[in-house]
Amino acid sequence: MQTRKNNRQISSTHIIGALLKQVRMNAQLTQRMLAERACVHEETIASIEQGRRVLMPKLAEQLDRILDTGGVLAVAARKALVQDNFPVLVQAFMEYEREAIAHSSYENAVVPGLLQTEAYARAVFRTAIPALSLDEIERRVEVRMERQLLLHREEPMTASFIVWEPVLLSRIGGQDVMREQVRHIRTCADLPGVSVQVLELVCESHTGLSGPFVLLETPDHQHLAYTGAQRSSRLIADPDEVSTLAQKYGMLRAQALNTKDTRALLDRLLGET
Repeated sequence: MQTRKNNRQISSTHIIGALLKQVRMNAQLTQRMLAERACVHEETIASIEQGRRVLMPKLAEQLDRILDTGGVLAVAARKALVQDNFPVLVQAFMEYEREAIAHSSYENAVVPGLLQTEAYARAVFRTAIPALSLDEIERRVEVRMERQLLLHREEPMTASFIVWEPVLLSRIGGQDVMREQVRHIRTCADLPGVSVQVLELVCESHTGLSGPFVLLETPDHQHLAYTGAQRSSRLIADPDEVSTLAQKYGMLRAQALNTKDTRALLDRLLGET
């Protein structure tokens, strides 16, 4: 399985590298000229074209503007990034999530992915076993940041997040990283369509003890659920199973602090009250 994954990575990086080389030559630019315009090292362009380096989406967008390629490089980079680094079920989930009109998430171990800062996400990925390479960590952080654009769409999705309080009291990444993370959650709590609630540590009983999960509603009103656990994940379409998780989520919303009290709690954690 690992060999097949590596083959996909080699294939995608070489294909995108060949694409970049062709559009660069069509624009009658040398590698040095393109590098100067993109404010990167010439070796960076050469490595990408030779398939030795992954073209990250941010640089791809910049190159698209310089080469006037209409977004072709950015689309190719994003597709390769997801397909090469995530299992099929995770890819399917992200496809549904991208189009969803409603997103509900409960987390009891880490901050929900859509609310994570770059520094916090990087710290989370560094805990992986087996350890991820630095390039792999950066690729995964890039995908996570890309996903967060869902919260800033022109027509906002309805997004609800419930977070168990110990997640906010942890020190993942260090005190400064966690403080920045809490401040980011507080900012997201004011976004249109976004609801953030904290399930307090003093809560004596709640329905989230079985672990985290996500509920999605698609534009055609299909209801799906996603659960992730140690070394496994599930994308759930069975109406009975999705209904059970939806009932759990409804109970969790009732057991958690309301949005106003949650904002006040976040302000207290930041020392701003």
